[in-house]
Amino acid sequence: MNKIKELIDNADAIVIGAGSGLSTSFGLDYGFKDFDKKFPELVKKYNFTDFYSSSFYNFKTEEERWSYWSKHISYCYGKDPLNYYHKLYDIFKNKNYFVITTNVDGGFLTGGFPKDKVFEVQGSLSKIQCSMSCHNKLYDDLELVDKMLKSDKDCKIPRELIPYCPRCHEKMEVNLRKDNFFVEDDNWNIQNNRYNKFINDNINKNIVLIELGVGFNTPGIIRFPFEELAFKHNNIYLIRVNDKYTELAYELNNTATLIKDDCKNFVDSLSEE
Repeated sequence: MNKIKELIDNADAIVIGAGSGLSTSFGLDYGFKDFDKKFPELVKKYNFTDFYSSSFYNFKTEEERWSYWSKHISYCYGKDPLNYYHKLYDIFKNKNYFVITTNVDGGFLTGGFPKDKVFEVQGSLSKIQCSMSCHNKLYDDLELVDKMLKSDKDCKIPRELIPYCPRCHEKMEVNLRKDNFFVEDDNWNIQNNRYNKFINDNINKNIVLIELGVGFNTPGIIRFPFEELAFKHNNIYLIRVNDKYTELAYELNNTATLIKDDCKNFVDSLSEE
């Protein structure tokens, strides 16, 4: 760990790449633990077991669909149950860094990371969009979700709370990348440009890539690009932390450290004096 700390201390730039394994490690379990006790109504009516597999369910009505999504969003978004996103921020807040994440739970923002330093590639549970992407705009949904939860009855919300596109009047969807209708709004494009500029501005400097909990669901976003950067540039070093998948697609003899461990343990080790 001394080598890791030295690499981070001497880095001109740090890129943190985070996947679902990080949020899981930091205490967000998507309801896998005690789901039947937390959401007995969803178990009884739909036989759901968690908030991951259930998100693909085809609901019969919009009243039911938004009853479900209000619970999903309320449970999963903006949480830092073990205070580890805050802990991670404290480690890097005075560094020259940028975050790219496939997570949609807002953990980095909740932990104190500035919005302009976090690129949420796959969307956010806190936003909704036109299901047909008829226009390039997202809408905040947390206030609406709160109203839905307060008026929910028998796994249905009142019809008047169902959101519809203000332009084409089609259904609204949570802003999650699941099909070709995913909306990349102005802010998405701004953050994409900031991320790429950060890489390009530092490409000839000492960059440390810290990959946390990134698996193989969408490896083309963080995992493979990080490896390629370390493969092509001797001044770029990859630190991969994953409790399951530490293997490499590229041969990185001297520009990578692979740590098969829980991300939380890694953060604890970095925090130690």
